[in-house]
Amino acid sequence: MLSWNGYEASAAHGSVVEQLDSANEKEIKERREYLSRVVAVTKFLGKQNIPFRGHDEGISSDNHGNFLECINLLKEFDPFLQSYSAPSHCTYLSPSSQNEVIQCCAQEIAATIVREIKEAGMFSVMADEARDGSTEQLAVCVRYVAEGSVKEHLLAMTELKGFDAESVTAAIEEQLRLNGIDHVKVVAQAYDGASVMSGPVGGVQAKFRENHPMAIYVHCYAHQLNLVLCYTCQAIPEAKDLFDLLQSVYTFFSVSLVNHHKFKETQKQLGLQPSELVQLSKTRWSCQLRSVNAMIDNLPAVLQCLSSINNPMAVGLHVKLARFSTVYLLMMFKTFLSVTENLHKYLQSQTVDLAKAEEYKCAVCATLKDMRSDEKAAELYDRAKAYCAANQIPESCAVTRQRQKQKRVEDYVVDSSCGVVSDLGNAEKLKTNLYLPCLDRMVAEMDQRFSSLNSQVLKGVQACNPGSDNFLCEEDLRGLADHYNVDLKPEEVLVAKNYLARKRESLPIADMQSVFSLLDQVMFPTLTQVIQISLTIPVSSCTCERTFSVLRRLHTWLRSTMGQDRLHHLAIMSVEREELSKFSHGQVIDHFAKMKTRRYSLLLRK
Repeated sequence: MLSWNGYEASAAHGSVVEQLDSANEKEIKERREYLSRVVAVTKFLGKQNIPFRGHDEGISSDNHGNFLECINLLKEFDPFLQSYSAPSHCTYLSPSSQNEVIQCCAQEIAATIVREIKEAGMFSVMADEARDGSTEQLAVCVRYVAEGSVKEHLLAMTELKGFDAESVTAAIEEQLRLNGIDHVKVVAQAYDGASVMSGPVGGVQAKFRENHPMAIYVHCYAHQLNLVLCYTCQAIPEAKDLFDLLQSVYTFFSVSLVNHHKFKETQKQLGLQPSELVQLSKTRWSCQLRSVNAMIDNLPAVLQCLSSINNPMAVGLHVKLARFSTVYLLMMFKTFLSVTENLHKYLQSQTVDLAKAEEYKCAVCATLKDMRSDEKAAELYDRAKAYCAANQIPESCAVTRQRQKQKRVEDYVVDSSCGVVSDLGNAEKLKTNLYLPCLDRMVAEMDQRFSSLNSQVLKGVQACNPGSDNFLCEEDLRGLADHYNVDLKPEEVLVAKNYLARKRESLPIADMQSVFSLLDQVMFPTLTQVIQISLTIPVSSCTCERTFSVLRRLHTWLRSTMGQDRLHHLAIMSVEREELSKFSHGQVIDHFAKMKTRRYSLLLRK
């Protein structure tokens, strides 16, 4: 009877082994449920660039840091955390456990990127460096085509040990090796124009091409456009003086709170919209247009405020601003920079392709050339004249004779040029001395600095663009295919032309990505590969620049002791927040459980 009763109990509740396994499974589920809260808080803090730890996390402290305080906040409203008591030696709340969970999140993101790169079969490298305190950080980003769309992601943030081309190249190669994509085809590389990066003989692009001979070098288009505007202003003295004046006015009103309050009060008195002057930036020339627009909108308030302040600096700034030539320059650069503004924004997009960027650049250049006419110059002069009349600014100076150059200035301290000042008192002289030189220099810089589509590779890229004249030209596509060892089939090109011609009757085919999505890879294997290569070639390295913007918010003076590994992992979590939200907490917990031998099991039996 005892045996029979034991058999009935085993049949109803399972054997002793099964009961022990069931109890163990229940404990594992509870631990994973607890860890899911820890992972959720970690992902939230990492995504929002919020510090984890506090200055004092002891029991007597009234502030245990954001991580522990978030856990305590959840405990107030979460019945599970209120009922579950983790072992004192296994709470997973220690700094080392935090670092491991952060590392798991970053490695899950990197694993997703690497898997997509391997499926694509090709990618491009983008890299840029920036100083972070006492260290030099190198951001390595990748561009590839996955799921029919172009993607750009941060692959790694690493510390540079040296500043020469060999050290930078070695750092890039090391990150590719660590992520297991050093054997995948690299079709292009994009950096800024620094000689250590762009040098054709000893630069990074040349060193990198020794291991990846197919990787063509693309000078970042956004950097090139910045250089166009920068060198235009350096070549025209009056333009350089204008932007120096704008920076001086900004500094005058931003440094002194008294002057700033007077400026705000003057805005109210004149009925102007409350707004601030904009600081200039040498690397982001889109700020220049914002600064010019802010000065034009607030010039009446600035002039009235400067006239009411009785000090030499205010008097000097007022004299320079209350000139017709200054207003003319403001109106002129507002016109020029407005033409290039949208190109600035477009070049910063992650999905922009090289053919479209070259097409838009040519359109902007043609627009600037069309502005070189007497009608456009007269229109600009009339706008400046109307603005000066509305703000009581005289059209010409009372004294028109030229000031003689000082022979001896050894005993004088000056903060402006002592040369001959040109008389710019009429429309013809303004057009001859300011409008045409600035316009010609800008057009010349754009023609000289941007890559023209003369090489076989770039002609092939243009042939993949449905808006170009040589769209699907077999001869041009052949040059691109030969460079990357693709055996392009002429029959595929002919069939694709007829197929896309039929599709255009019902669907708009605007860009290269649309063409790639319409062409089936089974039907057009070699042609789709050529178009994929064209989409993979980057236009700019702005993704790296955005990474450094995140780095400034992440590595603050309150987090100055952060190690390089933790910084790298948190940077990936912050930059790739969209990818971070895609995977579940269970994936992170599985990764966390497999990192090393844990005191308690965290993996469920499958």
